[in-house]
Amino acid sequence: MRIISGIQPTGKIHIGNYLGAIKQWLELQKKEDCIFFIADLHSLTCPYEPKDLKESIIEAAICYLAAGIDPEKSIFFTQSDVPEHTRLAWIFNTVCPIGELERMTQFKEKSKQFRKNINAGLLTYPVLQAADILLYKAGAVPVGKDQVQHIELTRTIARRFNQKFGQTFSEPRAILSEGSKIMSLTDPKKKMSKSSDPNNCISLFEEPEAIRKKIMSAVTDTGKTVKYSPKTKPGISNLITIYSLFSEKSVKEIESNYKEKGYAEFKKDLADIIITSLQPFREKRKEFLSNKNQVIQILKSGAEKAKKIAERTISEVNQKIGINL
Repeated sequence: MRIISGIQPTGKIHIGNYLGAIKQWLELQKKEDCIFFIADLHSLTCPYEPKDLKESIIEAAICYLAAGIDPEKSIFFTQSDVPEHTRLAWIFNTVCPIGELERMTQFKEKSKQFRKNINAGLLTYPVLQAADILLYKAGAVPVGKDQVQHIELTRTIARRFNQKFGQTFSEPRAILSEGSKIMSLTDPKKKMSKSSDPNNCISLFEEPEAIRKKIMSAVTDTGKTVKYSPKTKPGISNLITIYSLFSEKSVKEIESNYKEKGYAEFKKDLADIIITSLQPFREKRKEFLSNKNQVIQILKSGAEKAKKIAERTISEVNQKIGINL
């Protein structure tokens, strides 16, 4: 089965991103035909600085390569290097009902967030996303719950195209992330995010001293018992989840190990586990940062592989719709 996922051009990956999604991608690439791309065209819909975009693309590529995306096992490239994405998106614009786009939750949210920049790209974003997926005839797309609506629209577009021009695309399914939701270190009732408070999350490439400081100051709960109870003890429960996922120990085993110990010793050990677990990522990132030409070559090579698949699909689509005789 072919799997595809687009990655926004930001290098700010935290452990919540890794444990909640990236680990799943790495497992998928071991057994499936995976395609990962830097979604630079999608990023144009939000305010950005042109002079910073190229560097952001390289930085994102470095971060995801360091996190484990393997160009020997997966196709990895930059979206704009394969122009067939936008060619197919335009064709899909002619079969996608505008009412479907206007009801997209993300469009409504982005319109409120960027009131001074409500561009057509925000509205047609899901059409380009559908093109990203169907161009490679992917069978499944790993996404979070907030993207399921877009996958349903992709299925709708595939169905409408097939009805109008004949069977061409299968309808992909969403693969919901199996990873646990990692919460903020400063407010365990909120999801970990790249917010204005740098103490709420741990970067995948964080330095050891910073990791230890953030874990030791992470919000816990009243009492000193290391017990998993998300409703009554959200702080320590979040830290137990992180401990469990990095150590591969069960929650019950962790509770048993720290039954007679307090929060301080638990946090000290958790910091050690995270620091050790993230060390390979830090080292790989440094290697790629010192050889950006290698990263650019990986992206260009991936684009060539992707383009071969994309051209076959566009040729088939053109024949179906009656252009390029």
